[in-house]
Amino acid sequence: MARIAGVDIPNDKRVVISLTYIYGIGSASARSICEKAKIAPSVRVKDLTEEQGIDLRNIIEAEYKVEGELRTEVSFNIKRMMDINCYRGRRHKMGLPCHGQRTKTNARIRKGPKKGPGAGRKK
Repeated sequence: MARIAGVDIPNDKRVVISLTYIYGIGSASARSICEKAKIAPSVRVKDLTEEQGIDLRNIIEAEYKVEGELRTEVSFNIKRMMDINCYRGRRHKMGLPCHGQRTKTNARIRKGPKKGPGAGRKK
């Protein structure tokens, strides 16, 4: 397995697909990374040479914010929204959806299990 940005990417998949296993890299940015490194997107990770792997690592480190650094930035952004008490910050505090979804039905992932009539009753 190749290790890029602290993540073991799968050997048997194509380079473009394998790069998306890194947090912060989607399919579009994976394609642009392959273009910059002059690697054909159809090449499998196990077929990469050592120089190509180093090129991929260098491009990702230089131009992209990935994994831990990106996760901390996102969590700080959410914390800032909660501190300034904006709409999205209040929704995060209350554990409700932030992007306009309905909450009368659904939204069970954010709200947790149902608390219907008799939920607290014990026989």
